[in-house]
Amino acid sequence: MTQEDAPQRPPTQSLPGDRGSVPDAVETRDFAEVEPEFMRRVGRIVWCTVATVDRQGRPRTRILHPIWEVAADVPVGYIATGRHSLKEKHLAGNPYVSLTYWDAVHEQVYVDAQSEWADAPAYRQRIWDLYKRTPPPLGYDPAIIWPGGPLADDFGVLRLMPWRIELWSLAALMQSKPPQIWRA
Repeated sequence: MTQEDAPQRPPTQSLPGDRGSVPDAVETRDFAEVEPEFMRRVGRIVWCTVATVDRQGRPRTRILHPIWEVAADVPVGYIATGRHSLKEKHLAGNPYVSLTYWDAVHEQVYVDAQSEWADAPAYRQRIWDLYKRTPPPLGYDPAIIWPGGPLADDFGVLRLMPWRIELWSLAALMQSKPPQIWRA
């Protein structure tokens, strides 16, 4: 049988592969299937580890504070961050990032995304306001870090466009429930 003759997978099903005692993941292309749990976890955990790679392909991580919206039925993340940093240099060479949310309850969220700087003044103002109007712990007043405001040279907005999100937890594993994976 050639690859063209192989049956096509439906949008939601188990991923192939042996994960030992971990059940195969349930995959979907419909973000609405994972959106409530994703938003609950990222809203509760708040901070995540974000990995980039340098010009020599070596990984580098840092702790950042994304905020998420859903636009056109897909997740979009934003990170208010310093605009001129080592992170900026890494992303100039490779715009892909990997995020890991983790907490002591072991409810993980893994996000693989492409990133881009959202430098338009209106965009920077909108995300500044989004952080300000969102209740804590997810929201905060960015002026405590960037007193020059949303148009200051040192304030940046990094936009995240995920292609893969995985929701995993120790509790689910103990109940033989598979991780959930959304793919764009």
